[in-house]
Amino acid sequence: KNSFHLEVVPKRNTFFHFVFLFLREINTEQIMKILHTADWHLGQTFYEYSRYDEHVRFLDWLRRQIKERKIDVLLVAGDIFDGPNPSAESQRLYYSFLRRVTAECPALQIIIIAGNHDSAARLEAPNPLLEEMNITVRGVVKRDADGDIDLAHLIIPIYKPGAGRSQADININDIAAFCLAVPYLRQGDYPPAENYAQGVQTLYRQLFAELRDEGKPVIAMGHLQATGSEISDDDRSERTVIGGVEGISPDAFDAQIIYTALGHLHRPQRVSGRENVRYSGAPIPMSFSEKGYRSSVVMVEYEEDKTQIHQIDVPPYVRLLSIPDRPAVLEEVLEAIHELPDGEINARSPYLEVKIQMTEPDTSYKYKIESALQGKSVRLARVVAVMPVQKESGLRAVSYEELRGIRPLDVALDYYKRKYDEQEMPAAMKELLQEVISEAGKE
Repeated sequence: KNSFHLEVVPKRNTFFHFVFLFLREINTEQIMKILHTADWHLGQTFYEYSRYDEHVRFLDWLRRQIKERKIDVLLVAGDIFDGPNPSAESQRLYYSFLRRVTAECPALQIIIIAGNHDSAARLEAPNPLLEEMNITVRGVVKRDADGDIDLAHLIIPIYKPGAGRSQADININDIAAFCLAVPYLRQGDYPPAENYAQGVQTLYRQLFAELRDEGKPVIAMGHLQATGSEISDDDRSERTVIGGVEGISPDAFDAQIIYTALGHLHRPQRVSGRENVRYSGAPIPMSFSEKGYRSSVVMVEYEEDKTQIHQIDVPPYVRLLSIPDRPAVLEEVLEAIHELPDGEINARSPYLEVKIQMTEPDTSYKYKIESALQGKSVRLARVVAVMPVQKESGLRAVSYEELRGIRPLDVALDYYKRKYDEQEMPAAMKELLQEVISEAGKE
C-alpha cells in the first residue's frame, strides 16, 4: 500500500513525499526489538579444558548482533556464571562485554536475572554502577519490613529510546513496556503455598496483577523448569537443585504477556507449544548429551500488539564428537579413532568422547586409546567404559559417569516402588523428602 502511494505522488508534492518518508521512519522506530539469551556458564571447565576462547567468541558475536540488528533490550535469563564463585578471568570477561556493548549501543537497555548456578548477592552487588549504564540485575527477592515480597523490585520499566532515566525525569509516557524480572527462586523466595510450583505461579500472578491497569506491554523472565519442556535424559546439568517436583506450568505466565524469556534448560524450545514462552538455550553445548542441540538466541520484534519471534543460530566454534555412537569393543573403537583427521591440536579442535564396551576387566584400554589418538586433531575429554550387566531397575548404573548423574530423589522413588510392590510414593512424602534433599544441597 505504501509503495503504491509513493508511485502516484506528483513531483510538485515533493515536500509531502519527504513528510511521508519521515513519518514512515518514525513508525519503523516504534518497533521494539528484544534479544533473549541465557545459560552462558562463563568459567565452565569442560573436563580439564577451559571454555574461555569459546565464550569470548560467543560474546563478540552477540555484541555484533546487538549492534547490527539495532536491539533495544537485551534479556539474559540466568546462569551467567558456571558457579557461585566465578574466577577473576570470568568476571572480567562478563564486565568487559557489558562495558563494550553499552559503549557501542548507548540506547541499549540490559536486564539480567540470576540462575541457580549464580550467586544472587554477588551478581547484584555492582547494581549502583551498572544502573548508570542502563543495566539492571535481579538476583535477590527482597522483602519489606512486614515480611512481604517487594514486588516493585522485580518489575523493571523498559524505556523508549531517548527517555530520561532518573526518577525525576520519568513519566508513564517514557515507558514502552514492563519486565517481570524474576530470578531463580529458592525455598522461601515465593509467597506461602502448598508447594514450590504453586508458590512460583502465585508470584508471577501477583506481579502481573500489579501492571494490569497500566496499559503497557508486559514481558516476563524466569530461570526455572517449565512443564511441557524437553530435557535430555542423559544430561543432569539442567536439573535444578530441588529435583523433579519443581516443574512450573506455563499457565503461570498470563496470556497477555507478550513474551516470556526463560533460562535453565539448554535446549532451545517453545514450552507446551506456546510460541511466546521460550527457552533460548545455551550458546555453547555444556555436555556431550547436548552436542546435537541447536545453539541459538531469540529475537522478538513487537509493534502495536503484533509480535514476531525469530530464532538466530549461534555459529558453532568447537564441535563435540562421540565415537562410536554406541559403546563398542576396543578393536572397533581403535578403528574409529584411526578415521579421525590428523593434525595439530588447537583452540578449535573438537572435544572427543570415547565409548567402549568392556567384555572383561582390562586396565590397558586407556593407554591404547591415548596412543591411537597421537597426531589426531582432537582433544580427548573422557572415556566411558561400560560393562554388560543385567539391569534390575531403571536406575541401575553401568558406568561411573551414570552413577554420578543419578539424583537422590530418583534413588528413593525407585527403592519405594520395589519395597511396596510398585506403588508410587505419596506426594506428601515425596515433597517432604525433596525439602530435606534441597536443604542438604545447600550445605
